[in-house]
Amino acid sequence: MTLIEISSAEELKTFIQKNTVCVVTFSAHWCGPCKQSKPQLEELAKASPVPISIVHESDIGDYLHTFKVTAFPSYVLFVKETEVQRIKGVNLKGVKDMIEAHADRADPAIPKAGGNTLGGSHSAAEARALRLAKLEAGAPKAAAAATTTSTEKAEDDDDDNKATPMETEESKPAASDTGKTDDTKMEDATTEEDKKNPIDDLDKEAIKTLTESMGFSLLRAQKGLLFSTGGTVESAVEWLMEHQDDTDIDEDIPEGSLGSARSYKCNDCGKILSNMANLELHANKTGHSDFEESTCIIVPLTPEEKAAKILEIKSLLASKRSEREEAEKVDQTEQEKRRRFMGKEMVKTKEVMEREARKREATARKREKTEIKRERDRIRAELAKDKAERIANKGKLLGKLGVDGYAPSAIQYNTSGGKDDGDEEEPAAQRPKTAGSTASAANIDDYITKVSSYRAGGDGGKSLKILKLLVGNAADNPNEDKYKKINMETNAYKNKVRPFVGAKKILLAVGFAPDEKDKTHLVLKEDADAELLLSTKVKLEQALAKF
Repeated sequence: MTLIEISSAEELKTFIQKNTVCVVTFSAHWCGPCKQSKPQLEELAKASPVPISIVHESDIGDYLHTFKVTAFPSYVLFVKETEVQRIKGVNLKGVKDMIEAHADRADPAIPKAGGNTLGGSHSAAEARALRLAKLEAGAPKAAAAATTTSTEKAEDDDDDNKATPMETEESKPAASDTGKTDDTKMEDATTEEDKKNPIDDLDKEAIKTLTESMGFSLLRAQKGLLFSTGGTVESAVEWLMEHQDDTDIDEDIPEGSLGSARSYKCNDCGKILSNMANLELHANKTGHSDFEESTCIIVPLTPEEKAAKILEIKSLLASKRSEREEAEKVDQTEQEKRRRFMGKEMVKTKEVMEREARKREATARKREKTEIKRERDRIRAELAKDKAERIANKGKLLGKLGVDGYAPSAIQYNTSGGKDDGDEEEPAAQRPKTAGSTASAANIDDYITKVSSYRAGGDGGKSLKILKLLVGNAADNPNEDKYKKINMETNAYKNKVRPFVGAKKILLAVGFAPDEKDKTHLVLKEDADAELLLSTKVKLEQALAKF
């Protein structure tokens, strides 16, 4: 047979169910002893009368907890899907013995009493003897490797704990051993190792506490210290409480279990770790992945060592705190510098904004004074014009008198209520001699000049803009009926056309006339001159540009 690789929980279930007797090796990719002993395990599987498989903990996930595996590698023998025996740690000799003890149950066709096998000439006892002989012949290397692998050299690289090795490194062969064969050397190494009893290295005070103070028997105290992780009184008590109902709790300690793993060693940095939790924490923190089991016992720190360690930690914390305070001071200084710089920049920005605001105010005041001066000069010019007209007409003006009294003709507004300046003829006494009462296309320039004379408040410009819009729409869209009618009741017309003398006459001169059906509208005549509309539009644009 060959070593069967299992890669999933389903394969593991099928393997156990299919084989009456089988061995499952629980391993891990990060386990150093698992890697080292795998070649010997493969040799053992070739000679084994029962199938042997290997499965890694990462391949079956939480299903591993079903088998309560606490160490790697672990060799578990199943008979009819029931666990019969288990070996923890690399102990291939123990695995071979375990297989020998249950090999006769692997083939149900072999009778338990005398007789021949089906299809063969050997009796059941002879067949079993042949299988065991084959197993022993194929597994000497595996057994030797198991013995060699169980010997470890522990190095104390942990600052927080001390590691006491359960076993010492094998001495180098002397010059006289040069001629020995490999088998002889292996036997010598095994004999030398057997002389070292791990029970002798147990803490005497811990044994005394367990036996005298807690009432455990010497055998149980030794088992608790040997098989628990850490080798302390607390861990021994926990182990004894978990295994107090075991049937072999009061049996002698098996010889093969004296060298079982007591801790874990990181081959990347040499650190000794007391349990699986610390191993996982170390692996996650450092990224190391090469670990192996170790026979070193993690001895707790003494009170003096604890006190020294506490002082060291306090000193380290004080140093870190001092560094942090210095860094905070530097940071505060930098923040204060930035705050002051930002404050200065804000003051500068505020001064610039205030200076710009003062400039804008000065410009506005200057513009206002200029407009006032220009209006004053215009009024003076109008007064001079009126004075000259009075002199020429023997003290009479040709303009109208408004509701507020004197109103020069140059700035005369229409005050006839709802009527425009072109609605009816003016009285002969008040009508200018040079101007007719009806609008004429020949006088369009005079009408535009009249409207442009309204300078106060920009009224003339507003009126010219509306007139340009009305005339321009009619000129540019001769086929659009909506541009051929003007509503005289809109606010735009009332406020920007009606009050200004000459504004309505421009509309009448280009072809608009009062609607006979609706007196509130002006309608463009059918025979209106399109060229006159376009030329008037251009004149209005020019006048607006000059305004």
